[in-house]
Amino acid sequence: MKLVADAATDAIFGKVSPPAGMNIGGGSTPTQALGTFIGWGINIFITVAGLFMLLYLLWGALDWINSSGEKEKLTKAQQKITNAIIGMVIVFVVLVVFNVLAGQMLGIVTPGSNGFEIKLPSLNP
Repeated sequence: MKLVADAATDAIFGKVSPPAGMNIGGGSTPTQALGTFIGWGINIFITVAGLFMLLYLLWGALDWINSSGEKEKLTKAQQKITNAIIGMVIVFVVLVVFNVLAGQMLGIVTPGSNGFEIKLPSLNP
């Protein structure tokens, strides 16, 4: 069922189709392409966050090794390791909450071959 505004818009302007270059992420429609692009961005963010946390954890371990028993250096190294572990837990909790809310409850996110695939809601069937 078309809305009155949609029918009026189609009558005045005709059917508007997106430009060919809009389909940047694959999929048959620009909405699917945008969902794929957003999913790709989420995957990149998770990967980069994981790498930074791992590097920070290793930096703390290296500082611990190089502290040579000095209390102040040892405390700073332990703090780095603690912060890296807290960061890992936070990213894990955010992923779980995101998957439960957007994936299982709303059905927007589905696991795909390249990570997350996001199905953006639209008014058109």
